[in-house]
Amino acid sequence: MLLKNYKTTFHKELSSLYDEHEIDSFFYIIVEKLNGLKRIDLALNPEKVLDGIHLKKWKSIVLDLKTQKPIQYILGETEFYGAPFLVNENTLIPRPETEELVELIIKQNPKSEIPPEPKVNGAKLNSKLKILDIGTGSGCIAISLAKNISNADVFAIDVSEEALVIAKMNAAINKTDVTFLLDNILKIVDLEQQFDIIVSNPPYVRNIEKAEIKPNVLAYEPHLALFVDDMDALLFYRKIGQLAKKNLNPNGKLYFEINQYLGKETVELLEDLGFKNVELKKDIYGNDRMISAIHSAMLQ
Repeated sequence: MLLKNYKTTFHKELSSLYDEHEIDSFFYIIVEKLNGLKRIDLALNPEKVLDGIHLKKWKSIVLDLKTQKPIQYILGETEFYGAPFLVNENTLIPRPETEELVELIIKQNPKSEIPPEPKVNGAKLNSKLKILDIGTGSGCIAISLAKNISNADVFAIDVSEEALVIAKMNAAINKTDVTFLLDNILKIVDLEQQFDIIVSNPPYVRNIEKAEIKPNVLAYEPHLALFVDDMDALLFYRKIGQLAKKNLNPNGKLYFEINQYLGKETVELLEDLGFKNVELKKDIYGNDRMISAIHSAMLQ
């Protein structure tokens, strides 16, 4: 069977569950993964034959798609900030909004901005920018920062041992050096070292917002990384903010991805904790999505 002809079958099989644009997107993602062809390659090779082995793999993927399993989990990989990342049901699928958070951090902390090398008794101290990613999941934030901010020591914490297995594999794939730590941020009293940047995309979806979540997300993505109790929706932000007060260097920066409905409340929380220059930023969809703040050297 010609691959271009199978595309029609592929659309028919999935048309009751997905719109045409989404099915097209699936098709070309799978073509590249299974057949090693980009969209332009297929256009230039319209007589490409789909052999029996590959046809069997395509049919298996279609069966998974019919259960609304995310294509990223079916293929076991995705792309984030221009780099490849492994994913599975123990990690959230990285979102474009999180790429925006990474972009914000990189823009505000470019490669040229390396802290000066302080000296004690004539000896240079470690001048690397120290970054901590809390709730790292697949490692997408930590690894992207390690790749794009030079002279940085990057650390990443997660409560899930299974997620850290994937994160470590992703660090190796992307040839980055990240120190991964298994711990529950809610139980940590002190991070026991100082950082220049702390970033987190913690659980922030309330149970009352589940109706807005797509069925495939509810069915397959880890609830531990998604949901927070309705009665204390800012639990993680409060805890991380408190730790940041202790463990951020003076004028160190704190970054969050946030619940779009709780922007004002999250800003007020950080201001009450003594952070300065607290800025709420919108994502490409116009939703409140990111917050940056600075640790005041005057407040401890």
